[in-house]
Amino acid sequence: MESWEIDINCDVGEGVGNEALLFPIISSCNVACGGHAGDAESMIQVVRLAKEYKVKVGAHPSYPDKINFGRVVMSISEPALKQSILEQLQGFSTVLKSEGVTLHHIKAHGALYNESAKNEKVARLYLETLRVFGAEVPLYVPYGSVMASMAMEAGFDVHFEAFGDRNYNTDLSLVSRKQPNALIQDPVAVLNHVLPIIKTGKIVTLSGQKTDIEAQTICIHGDTPSAFQILMYLSEEFPKHRVAIRK
Repeated sequence: MESWEIDINCDVGEGVGNEALLFPIISSCNVACGGHAGDAESMIQVVRLAKEYKVKVGAHPSYPDKINFGRVVMSISEPALKQSILEQLQGFSTVLKSEGVTLHHIKAHGALYNESAKNEKVARLYLETLRVFGAEVPLYVPYGSVMASMAMEAGFDVHFEAFGDRNYNTDLSLVSRKQPNALIQDPVAVLNHVLPIIKTGKIVTLSGQKTDIEAQTICIHGDTPSAFQILMYLSEEFPKHRVAIRK
């Protein structure tokens, strides 16, 4: 009988303060590095918790825009954006070193994630900046994106990511957060959303169309109001569907 394994990740260190609830039931996390949220103190606290619960730790750089929580594309020069991403990653690396934790992956946040998924210029700048940390550090990126293809061509280790608490358009872009149906907050709906992704490589988009997708990791946003309820439900229901969370 076929079974499946999936990594479940959360964006954390963003001021919500629910990490102690989430970490026992997830396998990896993406820690805000000071661009959209977070500072040295919050990074240290979250990394220590992740170490305690044996959660794999990733960096979560963004546009340097705390006012908009990194969810708006910034008008910023390429050198300034490159410098900001580099500073975020270097600051986080310092914290990891002090805590004796290895960087497991890197995942862009918000507008930087979405823009680099479709914009070759932004994707190239992002990858050039990350090259300093070595191509062997896995990147969490969306399936079928410009970022994914460019990263693979450049020799990076790519892990495809899908979002369990977000609805998708037919082109596999995320439904805008400006729309009322962008978020999926009901745990049962999230389970029904992610099972086809994991088991059949298909996603049902907002229009009802089934589209091919691939995912080695699924994100539940730490700031989704029902994040804990969603994750608890998934951890209880996955075994019934022969799905295991990859620790």
